[in-house]
Amino acid sequence: MRLMIVGSLNGQISTAGKIAIGRGAKVTHTEDIEQAMGALRSGKGADLLMVDVKQDIASLILQLKAERFVVPVVACGIGTDAATAVRAIKAGAKEYIPLPPNAELIAAVLQAVAEESNAMIANDASMKAVLQVADRVAPSDATILITGESGTGKEVMSRYIHQKSKRANGPFISLNCAAIPESLLESELFGHEKGAFTGAIAKRLGKFEEANGGTLLLDEISEMHPSLQAKLLRAIQERVIDRVGGTQPVKVDIRLIATSNRDMEQAVREGKFREDLYFRLNVVNLQLPALRERPADILPLARLFAAKYSEHNGIANKPFSAAAEEKLKSHHWQGNIRELENTLHRAILVSQEPEIEATAIMLSGQKAANVAHTAVVAAKTVEKAVAGGGSHQQAANSSQHALVGRTVAEVERELILNTLDHCLGNRTHAANILGISIRTLRNKLKEYGDAGVAVPGGGG
Repeated sequence: MRLMIVGSLNGQISTAGKIAIGRGAKVTHTEDIEQAMGALRSGKGADLLMVDVKQDIASLILQLKAERFVVPVVACGIGTDAATAVRAIKAGAKEYIPLPPNAELIAAVLQAVAEESNAMIANDASMKAVLQVADRVAPSDATILITGESGTGKEVMSRYIHQKSKRANGPFISLNCAAIPESLLESELFGHEKGAFTGAIAKRLGKFEEANGGTLLLDEISEMHPSLQAKLLRAIQERVIDRVGGTQPVKVDIRLIATSNRDMEQAVREGKFREDLYFRLNVVNLQLPALRERPADILPLARLFAAKYSEHNGIANKPFSAAAEEKLKSHHWQGNIRELENTLHRAILVSQEPEIEATAIMLSGQKAANVAHTAVVAAKTVEKAVAGGGSHQQAANSSQHALVGRTVAEVERELILNTLDHCLGNRTHAANILGISIRTLRNKLKEYGDAGVAVPGGGG
């Protein structure tokens, strides 16, 4: 775990850093956001940023997004003022740590970041077979190609291999080739010199150099434009890269893992992917089964996600009813593990029984209007649980009575706004919980804003 502290090291933040070091983290320090961004550009990567709440966290989040640095931010500050914590989280921080620091809290945050990326469940025979191969090849430096449908856990498998490798103490760097515009992908991979192109305001090391001594994951590599594939082939073969605008080749020492959700051999036949690059990548191929092909893993994964989101939302963790388990096992899971995770996030919020009931399992394609009754009850229950007042049954009875005589549109609006408020205005998280697209959510919020309804986190 690489932790970068942003802010003054006077007093309590310094203590927090020492606690993190004691928990095995590699800690670096920058005085402010400008220094932090400079460090990231220079290849001093981080798995987590711990930022003094006095810093402009919103600005930092925007800069990270603009320069495509994918790293979570945790805010920290003196005291436990709720308003300060809410502002930091609304700005984009994943968590707020009050100072003086609590050693167990810091350990829990570090562990959560690590576990979110590295959890691996393999009870089903089909997944066990893949994991056995992964365990055998992980200690080598062989290039690995991981294929499978979207949402099957290709990045999680990549991190698992890294942790099992001799490079485990080195960095793990991931780049989603499908998320970066073609014009910028070369710079992301190989870096650039200052002034190499419009917008290159400073020298920046690419992912190859940032991953030096560790593992580089090229996610969805089949989306890479053929013109860049030749440069990637040279980098893989010779372990040498050329920065954009640079004059000297740079040697790198990495282990490469690539992933794709496409039929790579078909892409080669169609001329969309270089055959020589495919063979360089496909030294070892791990084909991850779809979730529907590993039925013995559905319930263990569901329990994992239920426990995770129960803890995140301050709700008691509950077992599944027999009917809920059957509903989970019989679903097709077109979106695989990602769909299952979102489904369980919703389920723990809407469940009203001692066990998670079947009606709380809202599967893809189920319309919000059909489950609005249960969901509104759940939103109010979460509010009461957080406030520490009233029982779950009292909240359910009260909410059910309040729904009588109301239109579906009114119930839907309350469901959406309560969920958005629960997510502290984060539209992406709210859309995931509601099971709708972010575009649909934005349209609904614009409609409410235009009607003069207060929208959490803004009006549109």
